[in-house]
Amino acid sequence: MKLADMQVTAFVDLVASDAPAPGGGSVAALAGGIGVALAAMVSGLTVGKKKYADVQELVLSSQKEAAALQARFIDVMDRDTEAFNVVSAAFGMPKDTDEQKAARTAAIQDGLKACTKTPFEMMELAAASIDLLAGLIGKTNESAASDLGVAALSLKTAMQSAWLNVLINIGSIKDQAFADEYRAKGEAMLARCLPLADACYNKILASIE
Repeated sequence: MKLADMQVTAFVDLVASDAPAPGGGSVAALAGGIGVALAAMVSGLTVGKKKYADVQELVLSSQKEAAALQARFIDVMDRDTEAFNVVSAAFGMPKDTDEQKAARTAAIQDGLKACTKTPFEMMELAAASIDLLAGLIGKTNESAASDLGVAALSLKTAMQSAWLNVLINIGSIKDQAFADEYRAKGEAMLARCLPLADACYNKILASIE
């Protein structure tokens, strides 16, 4: 069964079990999916409101974009666990001969690269979601401002959590060029998006205090 098809209690229980996956990567994707879902909700709560007549085009397009990002987060949540399972299987490959050892090493390295790409994709989705969120601050239904604040926190959590999963994988990758590329791109994304998420949260906080 796909993680996305599980009931909340079953998913949480599975995370709490001694099964190594789903773990932090899938949880990061879920946080992102929930965060951008809140942005979709607040956009929807603004649609058709006379008070917000001048932002109807914005909230309608934001609602559509948020729904697409939400679907991609949920998709990568499952793919992250699948990628981990491939690496886990590679570690179980035989290593009795030099040929077996080489095949095992190659499979592990390929698997680690795949396990880097899925959380990095989560970071990209979180970045796009934070950008979307930033465009909604101060323009949507005021009664749902706190929901946008939770969205900001959830998306920041998703990005930082995904980054931890990128780091733990590139630390074991022998292809230094690959590792350096993902580290540099990830650090640049963090430098731009984390302050933006904080600014969104602080603006919302100030508006409701």
